[in-house]
Amino acid sequence: MNEKIELLEEYIKRGKRNDAVKLVAELAENENPAEILAALLRGMDDVGRRFKADEIFVPEVLISARAMKSCMEIIEQRLAACGLSPKHCVIIGTVEGDLHDIGKNLVAMMLKGANFKVVDLGVNVPAAKYCEAAKEHGAQIIAMSALLTTTMPAMQSAVEQLKAENIEGVKIIVGGAPVSPEYAEKIGAHGYSKDAASAVDLCRKLLNIAS
Repeated sequence: MNEKIELLEEYIKRGKRNDAVKLVAELAENENPAEILAALLRGMDDVGRRFKADEIFVPEVLISARAMKSCMEIIEQRLAACGLSPKHCVIIGTVEGDLHDIGKNLVAMMLKGANFKVVDLGVNVPAAKYCEAAKEHGAQIIAMSALLTTTMPAMQSAVEQLKAENIEGVKIIVGGAPVSPEYAEKIGAHGYSKDAASAVDLCRKLLNIAS
């Protein structure tokens, strides 16, 4: 493997944004963009693995995710020209009545780092908005977050409306501090994730994407 490609992977693992951006700009001159993307994805996969193992924590994940984002901005046009744009779209948002977004933002960043297209609807998202966004963007997954027990019923209402709309092929996943696998099953969601790295794994599993 190209030594510079290996170095880029290491920069992402360590969250060295300035070094990573400089190296990507250099590599973009001649290197196959697919190789650059692969190195970025391997770096973020390692970050996710260490996060799940409690070897690193949210601040380190955010630093690496920001480094990844800055690098992607440099090569995204070349990736698109080569047909390497994200093939899978996730709609994400915090449910109606809930204004918390730290966990949701981290999930969004990790999904982007795993080469998903992410449409972030923000906070206080009504059920109808999830439906509209899924149709507009041709999403495969809708991810909903809630931090308050008082907003969990909004999650159930959203799942019911999404299923009533019968948007073909869309999977619904949920997460947040008060949410559990049992609650996800109770409301008819397709999956539950306890943290951002696990959310990436869940999306890949639901869409049969190799990690």
